Amino acid sequence: MRNLRWQLVIVGVALVAIAILLVTQRTVDSEGPAATVGGVYSEGLIGQFGRLNPLLDTYNQPDRDINRLIFSRLINFDTRGNPLPDLAEAWGVSVSGEVYNITLRAGALWHDGEPVTTADVTFTIDLMRDAAMPIPADIRALWDAVEVIVFDDRNMQFRLPEPFSPFLDYLSFGIVPEHILAGQSAEEIINSEFNLAPVGSGPYQFDQLLAENDLIQGVVLRAFDNYYFDRAFITQVAFRFYPTQEDALEAYRQGEIFGIGRVSGDVLQDALGEPSLNIFSGRLPQLTLILFNLDNPSVSFFQEVAVRRALLQGLNREKIIGRLLNGQGVVADGPILPGTWAYYDEQERIDYNQVEAERNLKSEGYIIPSEGGNTRVKDTILLSFDLVHPDTELHIAIAEMIKADWAELGVSVNLVAVDYVTLQKDYLDPREYEAALIDLNLTGLPDPDPYPFWHQAEATGGQNYSRWDDRRASEYLERARVSVLRATRERLYRNFQVHFSRELPALPLFYLVYNYAVDAQVQGVQMGPIFDPSDRFLYITHWALVLRGPIADTTASTETPQQ
Repeated sequence: MRNLRWQLVIVGVALVAIAILLVTQRTVDSEGPAATVGGVYSEGLIGQFGRLNPLLDTYNQPDRDINRLIFSRLINFDTRGNPLPDLAEAWGVSVSGEVYNITLRAGALWHDGEPVTTADVTFTIDLMRDAAMPIPADIRALWDAVEVIVFDDRNMQFRLPEPFSPFLDYLSFGIVPEHILAGQSAEEIINSEFNLAPVGSGPYQFDQLLAENDLIQGVVLRAFDNYYFDRAFITQVAFRFYPTQEDALEAYRQGEIFGIGRVSGDVLQDALGEPSLNIFSGRLPQLTLILFNLDNPSVSFFQEVAVRRALLQGLNREKIIGRLLNGQGVVADGPILPGTWAYYDEQERIDYNQVEAERNLKSEGYIIPSEGGNTRVKDTILLSFDLVHPDTELHIAIAEMIKADWAELGVSVNLVAVDYVTLQKDYLDPREYEAALIDLNLTGLPDPDPYPFWHQAEATGGQNYSRWDDRRASEYLERARVSVLRATRERLYRNFQVHFSRELPALPLFYLVYNYAVDAQVQGVQMGPIFDPSDRFLYITHWALVLRGPIADTTASTETPQQ
């Protein structure tokens, strides 16, 4: 039910709206700091405004960040992937694992004062089923197969065709108001003015758009007084859009914003030099790894565990992270996200050890021929293969370092750079490759469920691109995705990770790190491992400003943003 999703960016086009220019300045030093209830937190987002609708924000991170504050979800997840009540105050699962009962929170209101009911949830689900909506295919396919039963305004039931333990992941969608959008087609909703002045039920409600030179440059939200949890301490949150991280950092220096949505690369070093700017870091749900085509006869040596292990031992992953990622990566030990409830911390870790790697290859009969040549050979089999990878500056550099490391082992690699679409369509899907460097994007999926990528049934036509045909691993995954008890799933995933680290059907390289910058005047910020960058706002209602003087707001004249 899950798909490999490449990281894409789709720039939305704003429609007609009226905006008031509001610039929030950081305050000047005063008699001393004091915590306040109120104030304005302003943050710079990298990218452009698209549409403020959770059903339309899959490919635009700035939209997802803002929507996270406006729209409620049935369920949220903490940093370990444990479900948290949100609009759903309670839920239960049948012993068979096929039926989920949900009870909505009493007294939940839309920002216009209308009650939130199960009709809104079913309306949102029906939209996710609509082929005209830009919903990821795996999400639409799941909801097409789920029967939704409404008992009353607060109680409903989901009936699955078969047990599926990761189902709670799919209850973290943003809910839209049926009483406002009902009667509109998907095409009309996509182009609706609702997306410019939305009504949600989250901790913050839409206030106004910011316009400069007839273009939408920002969005202002205000705390929702009737939010079903505690009202947020900070009264307003203002987002402004910047084309680059460098522009956002300069805006911070000029006092225009308090925070920067993401800092990476060279900007991170500059941000670390700002004395009042705190940096919060967390593991992103993106795993970079090397896949082997285990069923390709032209590279039969990939079927040997000792060879795969030696190739991992021969990779200096720490060097790749330090040199190419500026240290913003975490060495990966397996396919389950570290820091989550399913991660097994005691699984084997294979460190860089070129001497041991060479010894292992030699013990398997792969030697450097005495008559000349730099590539190891066993009988007539050369340790030589193609490594296909995305044609980006970063992936090219990573592939070059991998090639250099393996050349030191006597392994010859030919690099093949292609675009993402070609890599998927011409290499991975038809299994027409030898080895591949890819990014596995697990955004928005707190439940591990490695089944789609490593189960035998997915080897043909699915996403088990390595064609790993391992009955033991498949059995662990089968049982884990249908088990209701968390303890059972933890044990099964622990066994799977131990087995994966022994067999190494693919080589895990690293997880990326996300960095978020917030001024020291903003207190209560906390962030651990995340499943989407918008998760940094999970506890935003607890944030507060510690100011060194009065809040200074300036308001400019009304403008009409360009269509």
